Amino acid sequence: MGTPDLTAYRAMAKYAILVDVGYLYAAAGEVLLGAKERKEYRVAADELIGALKKHAMERIPGELLRVYWYDAARDRVPTVDQRVIAQLPWVKVRLGNLNARGQQKGVDAQIRSDLEALARHHAVTDTVLIAGDEDMVPAVEAAQAFGVRVHLWGVEPPFGTNQAERLVWEADTVEILSADFLRAYFSRAPQPVAPTPAQVFAGRTPPAKPQVKSPVGQVAKLGPSRPRVEEVGEHVAQKWILTRGRDNIRDLLPGPILPTVIDTELLIEAEKELGHSLRPYPEARVWLRDGFWARVYREFDLGVGVSSK
Repeated sequence: MGTPDLTAYRAMAKYAILVDVGYLYAAAGEVLLGAKERKEYRVAADELIGALKKHAMERIPGELLRVYWYDAARDRVPTVDQRVIAQLPWVKVRLGNLNARGQQKGVDAQIRSDLEALARHHAVTDTVLIAGDEDMVPAVEAAQAFGVRVHLWGVEPPFGTNQAERLVWEADTVEILSADFLRAYFSRAPQPVAPTPAQVFAGRTPPAKPQVKSPVGQVAKLGPSRPRVEEVGEHVAQKWILTRGRDNIRDLLPGPILPTVIDTELLIEAEKELGHSLRPYPEARVWLRDGFWARVYREFDLGVGVSSK
């Protein structure tokens, strides 16, 4: 028999990257910043995911199926960051529950289930697993029984180890992501500081009144009133504070710029409240954000108002 064609094999090979975000963030936060809680630091998750994909591409043969991003949220309501990550191509966000003590529930079970399913259905030939819990061992063994290689990646610990010894034993290959590799994507969280009104509205020019042309004999259709749009912006902010939690909304501070995904959600919810579209009225979107931030700043006693009417 001839030697198998490596090129043909690479064309057939596929791999997935499974990331226990709780492990990755906690381990990196500790080694890089000495942080004990996630609220102490910020993560450029989109850039980090890109770096992990590139790192895997250089080491694992075949085509990337997708990145599975396992995290947790209170009542499984995604945070601002999780909503942004979910929009990334080739990324699947899986959410467990975050209880009142800040403990993740259900995340390990999701990782085990996906790892076994990918192997059982021959969806991949290799998996990269970024995790540290010994609970992963049965899933690793099951995946290997279906012929899938498991490449375990860990985070450089400040001392000792941060991965279960048995998990390390069972993996086909083991690699440690160095602090230098991760450093660019983690930074200490700034204390919320309210921007001054001058900073918020610097460079903003009053919106020109739209010139609406109408056929002879017809009355031009006017846009929504500013007080009503600002009221709706405040209402959406209040709703999000109640349903998504203060910690989630605090992640938007200091503002006044919203991530594109969140800004779009604000617009959609406002249009539902108003019963019509705001998209033909760019000045109304400015008023909507003014109302939203006015309510958020009051919630956190930042005392920054909206622009003068």
